[in-house]
Amino acid sequence: MPLPLARPDVVDVRIAVGSLVGGVVLWALGLHMQMGRPLGHLWTLLPLLVMAGLVLLRRSAPQAALVVGTLALIADQFTPGNLATVVMFTDLVYAAVLYGTPTAARRIPVTTGLITVAMTVGCLAWFREPEALLIGAVTALVSFAPATTGVLVRNHREAAEMARLRAAQTALLAEMDRTQAVTAERARMARELHDMVANHLSAIAIHSTAALSLDDPRTTRDALGVIRENSVEGLAEMRRLIGILRDSSGDLEPAAAPTLGGLGSLVENARVNGLDVVLDDTRAPDGEALPAPVELAAYRIVQESLTNALKHAAPGRVAVALGQWPGALWVRVTSPYGDTPGPRAPGSGAGLVGMRERAALLGGTFAAGPEPDPDTPGGKVWQVAARLPVDPADKEVTE
Repeated sequence: MPLPLARPDVVDVRIAVGSLVGGVVLWALGLHMQMGRPLGHLWTLLPLLVMAGLVLLRRSAPQAALVVGTLALIADQFTPGNLATVVMFTDLVYAAVLYGTPTAARRIPVTTGLITVAMTVGCLAWFREPEALLIGAVTALVSFAPATTGVLVRNHREAAEMARLRAAQTALLAEMDRTQAVTAERARMARELHDMVANHLSAIAIHSTAALSLDDPRTTRDALGVIRENSVEGLAEMRRLIGILRDSSGDLEPAAAPTLGGLGSLVENARVNGLDVVLDDTRAPDGEALPAPVELAAYRIVQESLTNALKHAAPGRVAVALGQWPGALWVRVTSPYGDTPGPRAPGSGAGLVGMRERAALLGGTFAAGPEPDPDTPGGKVWQVAARLPVDPADKEVTE
């Protein structure tokens, strides 16, 4: 079943009607382009009508319209001729290059150029008069000039379309970058919020549960003391984080980010909360200074590990070990693994995700899970191990 032709564009209809009316007026006034043709005055209207109908197809079937239009122009040479017919043919040549296939857009200018040269050389050889060059000039104006004009306009349109596509791609990439930046910033702030507050809230939850479950004034008083201390420290951490969010200076890092020098206070606070913690820092006192992001990540990993031990570890000793080898800092926290008596604080697993993200952002490695206890046959410990490259560009350092 043949496909229906597309409806002619309004502009094409106006061109066809205007050209047809102009051609009829020229015909009625007896204004012709040539004399002594075999066909009479009335025959001039036939190529004119055919050419006007082809103009309606200049967008939907430009190449077919050009082929039929060429035949109509040849037929017009056997009549007195009409200027409107020739003008409409030039528009068909232009439209065939502009709206046709890329192959046609390349071939038509070459073809019309060869026809122009052949017509000029042939007329010179036939008439042997300089005036024969005028025939070549007219041929160029009718065929080659509109073809080259169509090439220029087509190239301009394609360049403009490519520019629009590049602009759209740039806008899309910019939006993707913005979305990724927002997502990364939200993840970073979520890690900071979790690491700053989770430790204190976990201690508060555990000690408040113990105070409620044990009817002992001394236990209750001790628990309330721990709860108050953790509440004050948690509020201070929260205020600092809120200050970072409200700061418009563009500095997104804490003004005084925690460092490994604060591990002693962190361990002491864990002992106050009820953990039996030992710290083994084998780094040289005058060793290589660590970058601030590495110190912050190591501090947060130890802090979150102690928080998880407070919430989930079985009774026993929690060991925190740090060491520095050339090019990397390693952190290891082990805690008893097994059933936990007494109250427990619920966990969401966000802590392990945050620690893994911190190590990955620095190009390091992270692992957490149960391991055999070397001191207890058949026993297990929960081990958190991280390796953080001192130089973020150095990702080949291994333990």
